[in-house]
Amino acid sequence: MEASFDTEESFDDPSCLTPQPPGSVSPARRQIKEVKETKITINCVTFPMPGESPEQQLLKPNEWSYCDYFWNDKKDPQGTTSVAGFEVLLQKQLKGKQMQKEMAEFIHERIKIEEEYAKNLSKLSLNPLAAQEEGTLGEAWTQLKKSLHDEAEVHLKFSNKLHTEVEKPLLTFRCDNFKKDLKKYDHHIADLRKQLASRYSSVEKARKALADRQKDLEVKTQQLEIKLSNKTEEDIKKARRKSTQAGDDLMRCVDLYNQTQCKWFEEMVTTSMELEKLEVERIEWIQQHLRQYTTLRHETDMFNQSMVEPVDQLLQNVDPAKDRELWVRENNTGDVRPVDMDI
Repeated sequence: MEASFDTEESFDDPSCLTPQPPGSVSPARRQIKEVKETKITINCVTFPMPGESPEQQLLKPNEWSYCDYFWNDKKDPQGTTSVAGFEVLLQKQLKGKQMQKEMAEFIHERIKIEEEYAKNLSKLSLNPLAAQEEGTLGEAWTQLKKSLHDEAEVHLKFSNKLHTEVEKPLLTFRCDNFKKDLKKYDHHIADLRKQLASRYSSVEKARKALADRQKDLEVKTQQLEIKLSNKTEEDIKKARRKSTQAGDDLMRCVDLYNQTQCKWFEEMVTTSMELEKLEVERIEWIQQHLRQYTTLRHETDMFNQSMVEPVDQLLQNVDPAKDRELWVRENNTGDVRPVDMDI
């Protein structure tokens, strides 16, 4: 779905910069006042004020997509600084990487327990206690001890498979350039925000310059009308030209700001959807290998299936979209998208 931006009136007519009677408000000033009532700029990003514009449609309705819910900045827990919505998404990726590492550590501890258990079973199977039992009872006792050795082999095989088919994949998934790629995303979006801040600063300077030029023009015009100055019509024309030029400069600065914000908007959508894709891949990868864990567990101990069946059921019900919805509901920073700034 293509992003759309609202477009308000601009300085299309230079006549809007002509002086007004004393006590009146020039069209340019009236227009600036109206913009301030309908739009608000927060951390150099322009948003519509609540109730001042038609409701925006989500880019991906019914999906709880990252690209629809992280446009605002978010106060940190101390409330002293703001964290960009995109930074919240990056932190989600880093947290996911850490969770994946911790899962691998958990499986490693499980392997150590299995290895120790297999070692103890094998040792017990060689214990000579009751070795002198005779007859059919002695045969049964010998078979019981042999079963311990067989069970030890099963648990050792289970631990080996856990290492190669669960622990190792969890450790090696995205272990090369993942953090480096995230930094590239971070720097790219951060650079665009810096550009946006610079454009916004230029707009504010141009807006102040226009106000100063208009005020100067109004003062000179009034002085001429009430004979308080020797200013000539040529002085008035010169002031009017400067006011018109200031209006043109403001138009140019606002246009550059809107172009930069549009580029940031597009990159935010593209990159956040890429992060969303990466998160789905992570969840599905972990789901796949945890299900392998339960499969191996079934093969190892058929008598204890009841212990892993609830895990099986929960793994089958793993839903990246639902996980994303729950996370977005709790962590989103705002679903109102930026709009063009007006003059």
